[in-house]
Amino acid sequence: MHPVAWWAWALGLAVAVSRTTHPLVLALLLAAVVLVVAACRDDSPWARAFPGYLVLGAVIVAVRVGFYVLLGVDGAGPVVLELPAIALPGWVRGVELLGPVHAWGLLDAAVGGLRLAALVVCFGAANALANPKRALRCLPASLHHLGTAVVVAVTVTPQLVGAVARVRRAQRLRGLTGRSPRAAAARLVPVLQDALDHALALAASMDSRGYARTATPGGRRGLGAALVVALGAAALGTYGLLDAAAPRPLTLALLALGAAVAAEASVVAGRRVRRTRYRPDPWRARESVIAAGGAAAGLAVALAAAADPAALVPAGGSPLWWQLPPVAVLAAALALVPLPAGAGAGR
Repeated sequence: MHPVAWWAWALGLAVAVSRTTHPLVLALLLAAVVLVVAACRDDSPWARAFPGYLVLGAVIVAVRVGFYVLLGVDGAGPVVLELPAIALPGWVRGVELLGPVHAWGLLDAAVGGLRLAALVVCFGAANALANPKRALRCLPASLHHLGTAVVVAVTVTPQLVGAVARVRRAQRLRGLTGRSPRAAAARLVPVLQDALDHALALAASMDSRGYARTATPGGRRGLGAALVVALGAAALGTYGLLDAAAPRPLTLALLALGAAVAAEASVVAGRRVRRTRYRPDPWRARESVIAAGGAAAGLAVALAAAADPAALVPAGGSPLWWQLPPVAVLAAALALVPLPAGAGAGR
C-alpha cells in the first residue's frame, strides 16, 4: 500500500476529531481507527509500536482529569467528590488546590483529554500502517533532507520497542525473568545501547547511499532570500487573516505571493538534489479509495460542525452528549473503508 494513502486517511480523521467535542463521536472515530490498524497492520517494528500510542492516549486522559481534580477548577453540575480545598499564597490569584469535583467539569476534562488522545492515536495509526522509509521517497526533492531527519525521528519509538523485545528475549534465554523495578533498570542500558547501534547503522547506510548529498557543491545565492520573502509574506498574510481590520485583497495577495515564491524556491532547491527511485510505489485504485475515505470523513464532520455547532460541540452537561449524531455513523463508516480495500494488502 502506498504510504501517502495511509497518511491522507489519518489526516482526514484527525480533522474530524479536531472539529468535535462530542464524546460519542470521538469514541466512535477512535474505535474505527483502532479496528483498521488491527486489521491492516503487519509485523514491522513501527506497526508493533501502535499499542504504545494507545497507552500514551490513556495517559493523556488521566493527566487531563488529574489536573482538573488537582487545580479545583470550578464546574457546573452536581458534586461527585468532596475534597478539602488547600489555600495558596495571596500572589496566586484565582487558583486553589483540590476542592469539590463537579460532574460536568470532570466530564469536560475527560472529553478534552479524549480529544487529544484521539489525535495522537490518528497519527500513531499513520505511523503504524505506512512504512516511514518508503514515505521518504514520496517527498519532493527539495524536502529530501528534512524528510530524512523526520524519518529518523519517527523510527526512534519503533526501534526502542524492538530493542526492549530483543533484550527481554536475551534475558529469558539466560534465565532472567524478573519483573521488579531493579530488573527493569538493568534492562535500560542494553536497550539504549541497542537503539544507538541501530541508529548508527542507519546513519552509515544512508551516508553510503548518498543521502544529504547535493548535485552542486554550493547553493544558489538567491534561494535563501526567496525563502525569507516567502516566509515573511506567509506570516503577514496569516496575520491579515486573523485581523478583521486588515484589507482582505492585500491579505490574499500576500498569501498568494508567499505560496508562489515558496513553490519556485522548492523547484530550484530540488534541482540541487540528485536521486533515483528504485521501483517507485504505484498509486492504484485502492489507495484512492482509502485516501478519499479519510478525507470524506473529515469533510463530513467539519461541514456538520459548521452547520450545527451545538450537535458536535455540545456544552457541558447538555442532553446532546448522549445523542449520537447521524454524521458520526457516516464518518465512522467512511473511516472503515480501508478494511475491505487495504486489509492484507501489505504496505
